[in-house]
Amino acid sequence: MKLFAAARRLFRILLVVIRYRLDDIILDLPMPWWLRATSYLLPWRWIPRRHSELSRGARLRLALEGLGPIFIKFGQLLSTRRDLLPPDIADELARLQDQVPPFPEDQAIALIERQLGAPVNEVFARFDSQPLASASVAQVHCAELPDGRQVVVKAVRPELAPVIEKD
Repeated sequence: MKLFAAARRLFRILLVVIRYRLDDIILDLPMPWWLRATSYLLPWRWIPRRHSELSRGARLRLALEGLGPIFIKFGQLLSTRRDLLPPDIADELARLQDQVPPFPEDQAIALIERQLGAPVNEVFARFDSQPLASASVAQVHCAELPDGRQVVVKAVRPELAPVIEKD
């Protein structure tokens, strides 16, 4: 069963590589002629493809977002190494620090209420349902306590553990 799940995940990763044309980014790197020649053995390279309107950095960022939190974390780590990456890729990967698409507000509020054991309108004088920032593992919401103190509430993405375990 685990072998089947691993094969399915590997197939999913391959589909994302093909969808975002990440093989083109890899093949643009300097490499020996014999390794470049092996690219002609990849079946999806036999099919004519449209030119992507997205930059190579955007394609890489979207692929990492699509693959989940472990891959997003890897992109976040890479974004800090501007000495290793071209500026266009580093700039796009830096967006993974706090601009990952958020999960739905209703899920965030339900998670927070479950953890607090009370509705947010009873715990906070004000609660912003729109996240202030969203990243690979969690998103944060601004709130105000009844005594007037400003706080930030962190909501961990739902169903995160199984995804991380699978990867």
